[in-house]
Amino acid sequence: MQPFHSEYPKTLDEVISLLSQHGAFAKICAGGTDLLPNMKHELLSPQIVISLAHLENLRGITVSENSLTIGAMTTLKQIVEDQNIQHFAPSLGDAAYHVAGPQLKSMGTLGGNLCLDTRCLYYNQTHFWREALGFCLKKEGTTCHVTQTGKKCVAAASNDTATVLLCLDASVDILNQDGMRQVMLKDFYLGDGIKNNILKPNDLLVAIHVPKRTTSPVKRLEGFAKLRHRQSIDFPMLSIGVRFDIDTDEKISNAKVTINALFARPKTIQTDWLIGQSLTPDTIKQLGQYAKDRCTPLTNICDDPSWRKEMIAVYIQKACEKALETFP
Repeated sequence: MQPFHSEYPKTLDEVISLLSQHGAFAKICAGGTDLLPNMKHELLSPQIVISLAHLENLRGITVSENSLTIGAMTTLKQIVEDQNIQHFAPSLGDAAYHVAGPQLKSMGTLGGNLCLDTRCLYYNQTHFWREALGFCLKKEGTTCHVTQTGKKCVAAASNDTATVLLCLDASVDILNQDGMRQVMLKDFYLGDGIKNNILKPNDLLVAIHVPKRTTSPVKRLEGFAKLRHRQSIDFPMLSIGVRFDIDTDEKISNAKVTINALFARPKTIQTDWLIGQSLTPDTIKQLGQYAKDRCTPLTNICDDPSWRKEMIAVYIQKACEKALETFP
């Protein structure tokens, strides 16, 4: 790794002060499971690494009347094991469970997963490997090797928890020297593989708010499914989140579908046509075909795009089956 200096602030005020002072030369370290490998590959070379390890007030899950508030430093393991998550937002627990393996879940945090850097076959490689291709648009080069143009980076978002949190209408708290602001997660991500979220160098994501699952009069069904090579450690080739609100007539009153690992930001599928229908096997099959027709996987991930496209319908069905299992 390139030389860097570490800071271990104990208060949020200290963190914000350091970010304001060092700006783009600093990087936040939550669990470090994404940052440190990227530094080793010389994808990132911060002068200052600001660890959040001592900020206990950024950890934990608080339950209020209508929502869950989760500190950004809450580990994925804690989310998987938390009874309130299992009861009020089970798809989030499922998504967290499917991130990497046990060791990384013990280190990785929810805030870190939401801010995960985009990934690409031509970017997430050693310096030697990337240099042999003349680098790429995301780092040191002028050409995107996926699209063969230099106009836009198409490195893919791969954060599984974002997939379901978008379906659940989650929001995030962002802090800087001007104070706190709350942003809906749907407005947090940008379609730019180089920098795919709205955080500025002096911003810090501090908390996530998740509306609680309801059971009466409207019942919220939610599910998650992930396609990857190995079931223990791999990043997704696809991750899919679904959410259906079922009214007292057993009809769909609201529906959301998010597909991740395709583009620089998670893709939300338009689902207004589902309102008023029953969630039957035929409806689920139609939804799978509808979603597949609206997605075009790229070669930004080292898997056959046409096969990944076919798997969209398959994994929509898996996510819907998971949602039906959570019906109260």
